[in-house]
Amino acid sequence: MSRVSVEYKDHIAHVTLTRGDKMNALDDAMIKAILSAGQEVAAADIRAVVLSGEGKSFCAGLDMASFASMAQTDPTEWLMTRSHEDANELQEIALIWRRVPAPVICAIQGVAYGGGLQIALGADIRIAHPEAKLSVMEMKWGLIPDMGGMVLLPELVRSDVLRLLTYTARPIGAPQAADWGLVTKLSDDPLTEALALAEDITGKSPSAIRAAKRLIDVAETRDRAHVLMAESSEQVDLIGKPDQMEVVMAQMQGRKPEFK
Repeated sequence: MSRVSVEYKDHIAHVTLTRGDKMNALDDAMIKAILSAGQEVAAADIRAVVLSGEGKSFCAGLDMASFASMAQTDPTEWLMTRSHEDANELQEIALIWRRVPAPVICAIQGVAYGGGLQIALGADIRIAHPEAKLSVMEMKWGLIPDMGGMVLLPELVRSDVLRLLTYTARPIGAPQAADWGLVTKLSDDPLTEALALAEDITGKSPSAIRAAKRLIDVAETRDRAHVLMAESSEQVDLIGKPDQMEVVMAQMQGRKPEFK
C-alpha cells in the first residue's frame, strides 16, 4: 500500500501522507516514502508544496511496531550514519522540506506528535485547525527529539518553551502552539487555507521566491557578513532578469504576471 501520494497541479506539488487509518503513523515504509516524495518535489519544476495528511490527523509519530523493532537492533549504525548530507535518514524526513527549493506549507489537523511534529516543523509555514494537538512526544517513551527537532525548534520557540515541551511531552492545543510560535496561523480548514496560500505564492516571481528561501536559510544560520553578502549576491541574480522584468511589466500594465 502506498504511504505517500504526490500530485502536481498549477505549479503546486500536493504531498499527502496516505496512511490515514493509522493516523499516518511512521513505519519504515512511510519514512522511505516521505524521503522519496521530498526528493521528487525538490527536483521538480514547482513553485510551492502543500504537505498534508489524509484522515483525522496529520501524523501521530512513530508507530508502536517501529518502537518494538528499534528495541531489537543496535541503534548506533542507523542513527550515527550521515546518509543525507549532515543528517541521518530519520532526521532527513523533516529536514528535506527545508532542502526543497520552493516554499512548503503544512496543513495540520488532528494530531502532530513526535516525529509528525518534526516533519511539520520542516515546512516553511504551518496552518493548523484550532482543535489540533501538537507534542514533542519523545520523552513519553524515554527518548529525546532526534528527527531534526533540535535544529528546527530553537528557531521557533523561546528556550523555556522548548524545555517545557521537551521535558514534559505534554500535548498542547493549536492556539497555544500558535502563541508560542510552533504554528503560523489557525484555520477551520487548514488544507484549503494552505492551498490558497500556495496559489498566492505561485503568482510571485519563481526565481525571487526560491532566492528568498535560500536567503532566509542563510539569515537563520550564518553570521552578519555572510548574510549581507548573500543579500547582494541573490539580488544581482534577480535584477533585470526575465522574471523580475515580467513582474515590473505586469505591475505597470495592471495585470497578473506570466512566468515561463
